[in-house]
Amino acid sequence: MKKDFIEFMMHSNVLTFGEFVTKSGRNTPYFVNTGKYQTGEQIAKLGEFYAHCINENFSGKDFVLFGPAYKGIPLVVATAIALSTQYGINVKYCFNRKEVKDHGEGGAMVGYKLQDGDNVIIIEDVITAGTAIRECLPVLKQAANINVKGLIISVDRMERGQSDKTAIQEIDEEFGIKTYPIVTVQEIINNTTIDTTIKDKMEAYFEKYCVR
Repeated sequence: MKKDFIEFMMHSNVLTFGEFVTKSGRNTPYFVNTGKYQTGEQIAKLGEFYAHCINENFSGKDFVLFGPAYKGIPLVVATAIALSTQYGINVKYCFNRKEVKDHGEGGAMVGYKLQDGDNVIIIEDVITAGTAIRECLPVLKQAANINVKGLIISVDRMERGQSDKTAIQEIDEEFGIKTYPIVTVQEIINNTTIDTTIKDKMEAYFEKYCVR
């Protein structure tokens, strides 16, 4: 499944190689941009990969999916659909607005209204320094006294966050939230279909910024 997902990202032009700058300001030879998914077939397939990851790591149906705006919105919808169609798991989902709505029903959340005690799984694209997660946690806590049970991402870049630990390790220690990636950057590097020159650049970046 991991190899299939890597090739799916490359074929969809979501995993690309070149010179990029991450949100944390690092120059990287590869980039994962889930905003590049642009067809119904692609987003449906993506939802299946996320649903598979959830089904492998979480038991039962007692959880709510949350997708941080903006990229998390199509991800959370596609995942909820795939869980229903592929596994018969009918979960609730919600996402936030970037700006609070001051008319109509108002509020910052769309979809299921979170309740105290809800178990929430966050659906995101990638995590580099953990900035996006730190931004969305207050939004969730403001909505209700919920329990974040985990974070599902496409790719774990395995990069150091604000210390010598990875952002994933920091989030686990700081908030008690475990992250479940569909693939890691090490698994991408080990993929035999990637050009050797690109692999060398990725290995160099890995040694400078990442933790094995």
